[in-house]
Amino acid sequence: MTALHTNPLFSRLESAERVLVAGAGGGFDVYAGLPVALSLHHQGKEVHLANLSFSALEGLPLDAWLAPDVAVVTPTTSLHQTYFPERTLAQWLDLHGYPSTVHAFARAGVQPVRAAYTALLEQYDIDAVVLVDGGTDILMRGDESGLGTPEEDLTSVAALHGVPRELAPERLVVSLGFGVDAHHGVSHGLVLENIAALDADGAYLGAFSVPRTTREGALFLDAVAHAQAHTADHPSIVNGSIAAAVRGDFGNVQFTSRTRGSELFINPLMSLCFAFELDGLARRCLYLDRIEHTHLIRQVSSAIEAFRDEIVRQRPPRRIPH
Repeated sequence: MTALHTNPLFSRLESAERVLVAGAGGGFDVYAGLPVALSLHHQGKEVHLANLSFSALEGLPLDAWLAPDVAVVTPTTSLHQTYFPERTLAQWLDLHGYPSTVHAFARAGVQPVRAAYTALLEQYDIDAVVLVDGGTDILMRGDESGLGTPEEDLTSVAALHGVPRELAPERLVVSLGFGVDAHHGVSHGLVLENIAALDADGAYLGAFSVPRTTREGALFLDAVAHAQAHTADHPSIVNGSIAAAVRGDFGNVQFTSRTRGSELFINPLMSLCFAFELDGLARRCLYLDRIEHTHLIRQVSSAIEAFRDEIVRQRPPRRIPH
């Protein structure tokens, strides 16, 4: 049991010397892990970064691959496309004097992603993994009225859940960006209900904010601004929303043409990191066994769709009183 003045997430990571912080859902998810990763680095820990990638990794040279389905991305890694969040982050890290390698997992099913995680954990002798979701899709059980886009998030959860315990003694989940998945049909009233259930199970580790007045908060804002400038044709809506919340913006704050026609609700809850035990979260997912033996991401999608077709009654959206 921790004291009120300590943070349960960082208390769980206190004895870890080598930590992997990984984006669960692809795209720019690894950016949502930067506040935690940078804080761990500033504490003197060896921190490695990874991300389930949406980029065309098959175009990478052969010497970029650490193992099948996991590539080593540096500031100078060659890939002929502008959308490459892992390289963009590596370039930002290099500009600020941080270790500038970001590992990229191929967008695949549970079995190859698990093998890729295993190779990475063995390569760096990792003590702890922090899996990060930009948003709240990762907290959906499967019987909710709307799941958002859970395929990649739960592939990552299932992959890590099945890794032998000795390879990653501590495995945690952080969700940053409460509210950003509303446009994907996620009911955040149900998100709160799920968090309460995880708390009752002992798997919830509390929440903390990412203030812009902290070193890590300021660096996160800088990293997101750098990414938006270097991926102007496809900036991250999720991290742009989180960054706006960290800046203290509120309401319908439009920061990219990608949200034109949509009404945003930027608010302080988006800057909260909700932390959980990964295994406890995995146990509450109702379809995790259905995706266990998948090799392709489309197999994950099909398995989730088949599960959803069998649900007699979905949990309806839960309104947050106002």
